[in-house]
Amino acid sequence: MWIAKIRLKHKCILGDRCERFGVSLQSVAFSVFSENGRQVSSSMHYISGKPKDIDAFISDLEKDENVIRLERKKSMFFLLEKADTKAVAFYTPKIIFLKPVLIAPDGYETWEIGSWKKEEISAFIHNVREKIANFKLLKLQNINIDNVFFPKLMPDLTLKQKAVMDLAIMEGYYKIPRKTSLRKLARIMGISLATYQQHLRVAEQKLIPSLLDYSV
Repeated sequence: MWIAKIRLKHKCILGDRCERFGVSLQSVAFSVFSENGRQVSSSMHYISGKPKDIDAFISDLEKDENVIRLERKKSMFFLLEKADTKAVAFYTPKIIFLKPVLIAPDGYETWEIGSWKKEEISAFIHNVREKIANFKLLKLQNINIDNVFFPKLMPDLTLKQKAVMDLAIMEGYYKIPRKTSLRKLARIMGISLATYQQHLRVAEQKLIPSLLDYSV
């Protein structure tokens, strides 16, 4: 399979707001279709950041004229939007998303896509590069893939469980070597070490089986 990894930044109702509110997104595009002469995309997003920043992001996004419909459940939201100027407008069913699109707090998007035909990937890259100036091709090669993302709903974390997990990720707790400690994270959250540990353990207990076990 031919795979490509690209990084881009453009005027986008999601990327612009990630940069403005300091949040990040993991995004899965469901479909792109034409309606009343315009391109429309449907997608699902998992948002990470401080609770107040997430609320501000969603509140501001709901007011955007390009949003057709937005439905939120805690850290997930479904979005139906006009997509004429977005990279996803060039998506075709012959392209596979190997991983969710990552939108960082600096507004940059990272895509990893694949196709059995090189010309499909090449055409997508060409079309996006023509439309978006801030574009970089990080990788294009023909390999045997070892993993493909399969969309699955995230487990139902409470706001506190999500907050402690997001903080641990942002502060580098899961990096090797670790960049912080649970004691420091608890201090940042303003809660006791025991309380922080409990919330994090419950969050991990929900997350890890959901990623590895179909029975959850």
